[in-house]
Amino acid sequence: MSVVQSASQFVIHLQNAGHLRSAKVQASSDSAATDRPQDDAFLPWGTKKLWELTDLSAGEFADEAVRFHKLSRVTLQEMLKAAPLVSPFSQRFLRETLIFPHQSADGRVLLAVADPTDLAARRAAEIVLGPAIEIRIAAFDDLAVVLDQRLASDGPDASEIDGFRQPREDDIESLRDLASGAPVVRAVNDLLEKAIELRASDIHIEPFQTGLTVRFRIDGLLRQVAAPAGVLPQAVISRIKIIASLNIAERRLPQDGAARLRAGRADTDIRVAIMPTQHGESAVIRILPKDRGLLVVDRLGFAPADEARLRRLLKLPHGMIVITGPTGSGKTTTLATILSILNEPVRKILTIEDPVEYEIAGINQSQIKPAIGLTFASALRSFVRQDPDVIMVGEVRDSETAHVAVHAALTGHLVLTTLHTETAAAALPRLLDLGVEAYLLRSTLRAVIAQRLVRQLCERCKSSRILCEEDFADDPRLATLGFRAGESIYAAAGCERCGGNGYRGRLGVFEVLELNDELRALIGEKTDGLKIDQAAIRAGMTTMLDDGLAKCRAGLTSPAEILRVTTTR
Repeated sequence: MSVVQSASQFVIHLQNAGHLRSAKVQASSDSAATDRPQDDAFLPWGTKKLWELTDLSAGEFADEAVRFHKLSRVTLQEMLKAAPLVSPFSQRFLRETLIFPHQSADGRVLLAVADPTDLAARRAAEIVLGPAIEIRIAAFDDLAVVLDQRLASDGPDASEIDGFRQPREDDIESLRDLASGAPVVRAVNDLLEKAIELRASDIHIEPFQTGLTVRFRIDGLLRQVAAPAGVLPQAVISRIKIIASLNIAERRLPQDGAARLRAGRADTDIRVAIMPTQHGESAVIRILPKDRGLLVVDRLGFAPADEARLRRLLKLPHGMIVITGPTGSGKTTTLATILSILNEPVRKILTIEDPVEYEIAGINQSQIKPAIGLTFASALRSFVRQDPDVIMVGEVRDSETAHVAVHAALTGHLVLTTLHTETAAAALPRLLDLGVEAYLLRSTLRAVIAQRLVRQLCERCKSSRILCEEDFADDPRLATLGFRAGESIYAAAGCERCGGNGYRGRLGVFEVLELNDELRALIGEKTDGLKIDQAAIRAGMTTMLDDGLAKCRAGLTSPAEILRVTTTR
């Protein structure tokens, strides 16, 4: 059997095994067997293209080739440990043919190849190194990595551009081609699918001198994962830019973009933020799955008293309700849940957001576009002419938006918005600081809801234990929280379902500050947030800390989680 015929049979082997995604490969391989010389690559598009048409990883494809051609396999670790024999060869030749000549520990001359049917490359290696060469099969990405490391500093060829080299800073077309290649596309897709599978909310891709670092934010905490192997960092970032319709030629300024794609079994929206750093560009991808379930108050984690207070506030015909907390504390989810409660045919609801994270049927949702002048403030001015009953403003960021929101509440609309403050009481001096007059705030503000997200103990593996004196010696804050020796609490254990960390999912801890006459009387030009906080607690407000402790005693979370997101006061 000739080399070309065996290559054609390899295509049939892959097709029979169900690994090929294209039915056209068989016909093309048959024509290759008759039309092409036997010392050439076995398919018109080459082995690399054949791999791209399969559902196999680079390693799995190499394993199939080993089984079919009855050759030995060489791993990346073995190639990195071996003595390279690359100096007699052109770097471009090695990279274009994807071969790595090296010497084993016992002195044998080995040639690692991705395509064992490439006789031209084998003959060239025999001319340089002699006929006694043993052929080994390696994965495409493994060869790319070892060549990149072994050839990085070997002479003038280091500035050449090809499919496996680092492009020059000004060679945008080569970078675009590299970012569109199958290894990079597959690496980025695998990264997105893995993040969704692990329920990550964000992907952080950060370049350092040693290479890319990838971290997933899962249940509010970052967790490092393996970075894509065998692909250039610039290619990964460029691929992300292409997905988000960003300019891959711009590397000096931050860029923001968005896209909708299908990852796994569901459609997913992503928001991309690119930031130049010392060693390249950093990318943060916010993942917004479209199938995030029903928006119901029960899933947020409100205590019964706070939930009753919230439902009573939502029956008000006008006024302003503010949700506060830092970035990533679940404010948007709470707002979307409130909107789903208010979403009835008798009400017209308008929203202006950045971005639209939850699409709710029956609600008119808009996204800000500052480049064309569509800001929170300009949209709000237009909203009041649309005859709405409820207006939702994604965030009050500046004085202009604060003034328009307050005046919308003053003219008979129910306005929902968010603000970045530490506590509920701190929202009042913050609004005054934005220029809202005290008398307007007393007239329009109905309530402020502050919240944080804590990780929820895994229901499958959480364990109950009794607090002892050693626990208080290790962490004196437990006594400050009100725990006593002999009291039973639940702690994280770890199992397969939660990935071994003892937590799965998150829930909110809340404080609902409802304004009464006493609190309104404290609102002035020099409002003291601490006095308002103390007055609200005297009036019966449950603080986030108290709400969290109640959830601890109910076995929903742990004291460590409460102390991570809240402070005593």
